[in-house]
Amino acid sequence: MGKHSTFNIQHSTPKVSEAVVWEFNDGTGRGWKFDLEDRLLEFASAVIDLSESLPATRSGNHVAGQILRSGTSPYPNHGEAEAAESRDDFIHKLKVCLKELRETRRWARLVKRKAWVKNETVLLFVLGESEELIRIFHSSIQTAKRNAQAEARKPTNPVRYPAGEAG
Repeated sequence: MGKHSTFNIQHSTPKVSEAVVWEFNDGTGRGWKFDLEDRLLEFASAVIDLSESLPATRSGNHVAGQILRSGTSPYPNHGEAEAAESRDDFIHKLKVCLKELRETRRWARLVKRKAWVKNETVLLFVLGESEELIRIFHSSIQTAKRNAQAEARKPTNPVRYPAGEAG
């Protein structure tokens, strides 16, 4: 029996000591580094704190539930993207993260408009971090799409057999 290769983009989640660290330069010459998984974990934690601080009213409970669902979703979905079965699956899962981050930003803006939190520190973190994460995921999706297009344009090299040896 012959072996059949399957296309599987398996990206294991790095251990803490092997964490993938992204570095960004803001143009001022001072770069900053971060681990995306850690940022998503911190973001989800902040969203939980924010949802717990909303008023226990019908509308407050509704918004708390919505922001809790959308704001904690990018963390596990990023893990799913790391274990994507194909490049298209990877892009799709990144898009899910982006969609959820955008929804969270909208709920947080509503919370701010309603002035439902007394200490705005967590709310301002959620708003600022959602903006940055949206940019990161949008950029990652564009890069993955460009890489997929570049790979699709690569010429395929057919297997050539010397004369008389073709199977």
